[in-house]
Amino acid sequence: MNEEEVKVTETAVETENQVAPETVQEDSMASLIHDPSQPVVSVKELLAVGAHFGHMTRSWAPAFKPYIYTARAGIHIINLDITAQKIAEAYAALKDIVSKGGKVLFVGTKKQAADAVIEEAVRSGSFYVNSRWLGGTLTNFKVISTRAKLLKSLEQLEIDGVYDTMPKKQAIESKKTQTKLAETLEGIKEMRKLPDAMVVVDPAEEHNAVHEALLKKIPVFALVGSNTDPRGITYPIPCNDDSPKTIKFILGLLADAVVEGKGGDVAYAYIKEDGNTAQFNEVIKGIDKMDEIRQIKMRIKEDQYLARQAKKVLKKGQRLRKKAASPKKYTPRPKKQAAPAEEAKAEEVKVAAPAAEEKAEEVK
Repeated sequence: MNEEEVKVTETAVETENQVAPETVQEDSMASLIHDPSQPVVSVKELLAVGAHFGHMTRSWAPAFKPYIYTARAGIHIINLDITAQKIAEAYAALKDIVSKGGKVLFVGTKKQAADAVIEEAVRSGSFYVNSRWLGGTLTNFKVISTRAKLLKSLEQLEIDGVYDTMPKKQAIESKKTQTKLAETLEGIKEMRKLPDAMVVVDPAEEHNAVHEALLKKIPVFALVGSNTDPRGITYPIPCNDDSPKTIKFILGLLADAVVEGKGGDVAYAYIKEDGNTAQFNEVIKGIDKMDEIRQIKMRIKEDQYLARQAKKVLKKGQRLRKKAASPKKYTPRPKKQAAPAEEAKAEEVKVAAPAAEEKAEEVK
């Protein structure tokens, strides 16, 4: 970074939104082949999306020191020359993995990364986790696969309308299970084997995913902030890992590497048992169709619920009007009469009382 770029960072420390990205690629289907004679990304492009911002100087990871250029206003400024170099290395490595038939898993569950992760994963025909990382997703993949099969079978039941023919209680339980599984397995339900590479946003946040990947010797490409220890990460990319703009831009570059590794086209999601390829776009269309059916059914249920509530209110109003029109008159409850057996016993007591008195007199 030269002096001119450092001056730009000083004026932009308070907010990264002051700099408008002019040369950043828009969201579009990547079908271009990168020119090897040109750099993958320039420092100017990274500066435009605020990739140079680190965390507060008091909350940094000392191991991150080689990637820090300076500090301004209590915030670390990342050396974007190193960032551009690391992106180029990660781009080449990821492209090589995919060109050999490897599959990539994008992971990013925090709010700033969730949308970009699913968008770039789908665009590049990759798998993703953007909601919650299930422990054992990689280390206990066999069990996760069985749960993914269950999710697909439940979704097929919903598409076929089987839920409408099931007993109400059973249908509700099945829908709850489907919703719970879809929350965590939607992006990996078509994954037949362990991925060959993992792209992670903020390895400190996704430490469980990184740990499992390293145990399975899966290379990790990670967007690393200044508060994260980059040691152990296969391909660390020092950058602002809290900015949605930066995350979207760098994930887009890595997704381009995946697309280029496939020859410039999104090839397929997986190979079916009959040997044919399942197109990832078709898989996504199926998801969209299920979402549409789910939304329609949800609207119908909401209408039915509102109709039931209106019916209850109407009935309650009718009861109140009827009660007001004919108020209930108070009628005193008749006194309970003594049973015949109790009356006979009372008579015996009355008769026996004088005899007892006479006997008492004789004793005296």
